[in-house]
Amino acid sequence: MIILATNNKGKAKEIKEILKNEDIKTLKEMNINIEIEETGETFEDNALIKARKIYSLTNTACIADDSGICIEELDGFPGVKTARFLGENATQEDRNNYLIKRLEGIPKAKRTVQFITCIAYIDSQGNEKIYNGILNGYIAEAPRGNNGFGFDEIFELEDGRTLAELETEEKNNITSRKIALKKLEQDINK
Repeated sequence: MIILATNNKGKAKEIKEILKNEDIKTLKEMNINIEIEETGETFEDNALIKARKIYSLTNTACIADDSGICIEELDGFPGVKTARFLGENATQEDRNNYLIKRLEGIPKAKRTVQFITCIAYIDSQGNEKIYNGILNGYIAEAPRGNNGFGFDEIFELEDGRTLAELETEEKNNITSRKIALKKLEQDINK
């Protein structure tokens, strides 16, 4: 069994679908009611903070994820503050609209963005490993699609579709989270 250190339902669903051959339990399923403050300077720092906290409480193998988008034209903004850059009360719609507005009038070639995922894994013996995944794309000029969460509706792929316009299975096959989790899965199954 591996505990997934997140309260984000969309993230938990995606990780369970990608790691369908593993016995993954969410914090809720384990009756762990905790919010872990992400105080790190990098995605890796934040993933490790969460994994270490859950491991210290359970002594059970765990996975923690920190991910976000880095927009080249905005010098990597919002980066590690992706979920919080407009404050705690902002909605995802607020964040998406803010980024679209910031990039208004900028040509597609300069709207490049990286979706970065860092997975921290602590095995049952307390050994730590980090796995990274990156997906390149563009910030769309307007939100599109209904299938996804977070920045999916403004993250445009090379073919012009947003992540939210893809079917779940297709999306799960290309995301930065999938790239990082497949590296983890290969290690677990060695």
